[in-house]
Amino acid sequence: MLTHLLSLYPDLEPLAPDLAALQAQAPAVSVPAGTQLFAQGAPCQGFPLVLAGEVRVACHAEDGRSLELYRVRPGELCLVSSASLFRGLPLGAQGVSAQASTLLMITPTLFEEWLGVPAFRKLVLGLFAERMAELTSLVDAVAFQKLDQRLAAALLGRGQDLHLSHQTLADELGTVREIVTRLLRRFEHAGWLTLGREHIHILNSQALRAVAGGQASTAAHTTG
Repeated sequence: MLTHLLSLYPDLEPLAPDLAALQAQAPAVSVPAGTQLFAQGAPCQGFPLVLAGEVRVACHAEDGRSLELYRVRPGELCLVSSASLFRGLPLGAQGVSAQASTLLMITPTLFEEWLGVPAFRKLVLGLFAERMAELTSLVDAVAFQKLDQRLAAALLGRGQDLHLSHQTLADELGTVREIVTRLLRRFEHAGWLTLGREHIHILNSQALRAVAGGQASTAAHTTG
């Protein structure tokens, strides 16, 4: 397991003895898809290293809406967890396993000790730079792009047949299911896709690309 961990996180090589001891005391944990790993507003209980699977990190509003911030895959780090541990503040978002996942949790005390190791500190600071670029793009999309553009972009790059619910798309886009359903029906009326139960079949990717790029609108194809 240690060899696999270091293959994913090679910058942790100087901490190999600590990692070996940690694994002996608190082995990696495997969880099924849909498991809440940390809750928004709760104290941070540890810093997760993802060995397999994927963790979806999302921010939730009081009205029930959710906005996906990013996903943590093997070899990547969680910005929300590190920010919480850095500042000693509650977590700013929720983490849920998007698929069956295996994680090794670094305790807050150990995380603080490791910050004194140049390799780990460089790894975490590099994470901040990468994730901030992603979040800046997300803020730009939410603030300045129309929802039909963002929905069209979310549909692209997943293949011709998408097996996901309208609620899943709504959560990714930070809106409500009813609006996503309305827009998907407009896309269907325009002849760009067909809808089924938790299934979307793409018929015209080029048209969706035009909408995603702000070069076309569904308004010309439907009255509502």
